Amino acid sequence: MPIPLLTALKTLPPPTLAVAKLRLADLLSGDTELWRRLLASAGDLAVNLLIAGAILVLTLWASGWAARTVRRGIGRLTRSSGADTTLQSFVASLTRWTVIVVGVTAVLQQLGVRETSILAVLGAASLAVGLAIQGALSNVAAGVMILIIRPYRVDDVVEVNGRSGTVKSLDLFATLLSDADNLDVFVPNSKVFGDVIINYSTPANRRMELIFRIDYGDDLDQALAVLLDCAKADKRVLAKPPPDARVTVLGDSAVTLALHAWAPVNVYWDVRFEMIRRAKLAMDAAGFVVPYPHQVSLERKEHAPPKPRAGKPTVAASRARKTPISDAPSQS
Repeated sequence: MPIPLLTALKTLPPPTLAVAKLRLADLLSGDTELWRRLLASAGDLAVNLLIAGAILVLTLWASGWAARTVRRGIGRLTRSSGADTTLQSFVASLTRWTVIVVGVTAVLQQLGVRETSILAVLGAASLAVGLAIQGALSNVAAGVMILIIRPYRVDDVVEVNGRSGTVKSLDLFATLLSDADNLDVFVPNSKVFGDVIINYSTPANRRMELIFRIDYGDDLDQALAVLLDCAKADKRVLAKPPPDARVTVLGDSAVTLALHAWAPVNVYWDVRFEMIRRAKLAMDAAGFVVPYPHQVSLERKEHAPPKPRAGKPTVAASRARKTPISDAPSQS
């Protein structure tokens, strides 16, 4: 309902200087009727402000309660197939913001701002509002698409927009990652959906590629056998597909070998680090030395033209023996 003070002000005559002086004189003279109307309007305004504040506090509490209720309800519905924390987080965030929008609208109505006025202001400033919130709207749309396509879920290890980490939550506007240094990384949903997404938790097994270099004088077959023995000695390395070692590059000063092995995703990094350490110790024990880049310097003598053979005139001498053509007129 509109504020009585605002209604009373609308009924007042135009604010001319004479009218203002008259109202001030009435107040100073102790006009009880005018004072009563002002005090009643001030009392109504205070009551409306208290009610609006109560509605705002109730809205904030109701938004949190509704979000928690929705989260628990989705958890119960998906209990048989496993709780979908990604869906819980997104729908809870959407419910929370919906309750807040409804509550703020009720607060504005209590303060005397009607829906038609809000729509008129938004219609007049539609371009400015659209430009201001286009980023937020794109994040919301991208979040909905991520929820539908499901390229990742909560607790998955992913790489998005050049940053990698464990997904902690999928909100209405952003995705929260926790990187290897336990830092929180907030990535807007529009950045996530518009970039390449690599999910390291989707496959059950993952292949590793370890690169080693040996000297050209070393035994290739022995080096490959040492690498394969290191892979087979670790029980966490999968037997199928079997590990393999191959020669990949013949470089300027070294021969490059690659060891390929498969391991479960949950122990991938532990196996990788252990394989590097074990291969280094085994190759040192076998007598292999890591070659360092080196250059070879070559010295050459200056090139001298060949000497002419005896009995054969040179081209210059042959040209010198030719009779020059005379410029004098011929005599007949």
